[in-house]
Amino acid sequence: MPGDLLRTLNAAIDSSEVYTGYKKARIEELRLRKTGARSTEDIYQINCEIIDNYESFLCDSAEYYVLQNIRIARSLGNPDHLSESRLRLAFLYSLSGLFLQANDIFRSIDYGRLPADQKCRYYWNSIRYYENLIKYTNDSQLSDEYKGEIGRCRDSLLSLLPVGSTDWQTERAFQLMEQGQPDGALEIFEGIFRSRDPQTHPYAMGAMCLAKAYGQAGDSAMEERYLILAATMDIRLAVKENEALLALATRLFEKGDIDRAYSYISYALNDANFYNSRFKNTVIARLYPIIESSYLYKLDKQRHNLRFYSTMSSLLVLALAIALFFYFRQTKVISRARRELAALTQELISLNRNLDEANLVKERYLGYFMNQCAIYINKLDKYRRDINLKIRNKQFDRLHDLSLQAPGREEEELCRNFDRAFLNLYPNFVEKFNALLNPQSRYTPEEGRLNTELRIFALIRLGVSDVNQIADFLRCSPQTIYNYKSKIKKAALNGGDNFEETVRKLGSLSLDAFPSCLPADNA
Repeated sequence: MPGDLLRTLNAAIDSSEVYTGYKKARIEELRLRKTGARSTEDIYQINCEIIDNYESFLCDSAEYYVLQNIRIARSLGNPDHLSESRLRLAFLYSLSGLFLQANDIFRSIDYGRLPADQKCRYYWNSIRYYENLIKYTNDSQLSDEYKGEIGRCRDSLLSLLPVGSTDWQTERAFQLMEQGQPDGALEIFEGIFRSRDPQTHPYAMGAMCLAKAYGQAGDSAMEERYLILAATMDIRLAVKENEALLALATRLFEKGDIDRAYSYISYALNDANFYNSRFKNTVIARLYPIIESSYLYKLDKQRHNLRFYSTMSSLLVLALAIALFFYFRQTKVISRARRELAALTQELISLNRNLDEANLVKERYLGYFMNQCAIYINKLDKYRRDINLKIRNKQFDRLHDLSLQAPGREEEELCRNFDRAFLNLYPNFVEKFNALLNPQSRYTPEEGRLNTELRIFALIRLGVSDVNQIADFLRCSPQTIYNYKSKIKKAALNGGDNFEETVRKLGSLSLDAFPSCLPADNA
């Protein structure tokens, strides 16, 4: 089905109130003309125009003006006007479902006294009458009888119409369809349709004829196309007796397009209620519950599916929320573990660095002290040889003088070598150590030398924490070591808390200094 045609139809439905307004304005214009009419004949003719507008717009109003024209025709004593108005009334009755009243009028009309044009209208109205009866009764036996009457009336109508005229061709095409020849009917209808003005009601009627012919020929796509065209033009012309839209809704329902079928038949029902036709309401009422039931069933099924999918979606969202909760919790655990691992890694790196530093210091100081030991062994050996020599030479006075010599020079040399080795290893130790002290308590030792207090904490920096070992190395008492340590801690900026632990981390190890840190052999 062409989507653009459906969009055009939907747009027309959306604007139907505007088209209805145009129709009402046109009728109001005719009413104003009627008030200025100069004669009863003029009123009759204007009423005919009003009836033409109301005939497919508002059944009751059309009937009102037809009855008015009947009274005018009688007052004028004009039998042609009277028969014309009565035929119009019969047509309106057949549209509104008053079939008995319409039949009474047909029976009361003296066909033989009708003018030629009204004889054609008589049979044309009779055909519409039986067609509406077939739709209204929906009875197969009666339908066959009514179809026979339609065939008889159409034969009579064709005999009255000028051969080859548009009306003749139209009725001939319908006759071919009754005879089961839709192809021949299509050829005629297409020729008529091409000649119609697209903005007129005959154009919509021509499209409806083509839709019926294509439907009989089995071409559903073309049938739908022309039903859409007919329905669209009927809406634009405010034709409330909209047979095309009802037929389209039925076709779409059979096709399975429930939503559009329901929308269009609902609109057709509103038009029928506006038109106030018992016949139209009955026909629509027969189809509307079926389509509505299918539509409501579809809606109910959609609601059921929506509830199901909503429930499933909710469960999925819940599952996702739970999964995300565990994911984020696990992410936090992993993140915390990573942070702890990073901290441990940094700690391990620091410990490894300290261990490497300690190993390097021990390695270098081991070499240093092995060198010192070798020096002192050589000195002791020389001292022993001197003693032996003096004993052999019986130089007891010199031997006595030798025994009285103090070891001060060796102690000084040991401290000097220690200072040089340590400062080569930790060249910024004194600077870092002073930063821990109050400005007035900071040390400014001789270049390349340490004083006793700095040597105490230099030994602590090297990992010697035993006071007795420090006292032995510096050749003083343990109490002296305690006194020095207390003095320095009192001068510390932080009051001495964790002072020794801080000292153990002071200074940057200078690896480049190792090759030159060993003292020369003073032997």
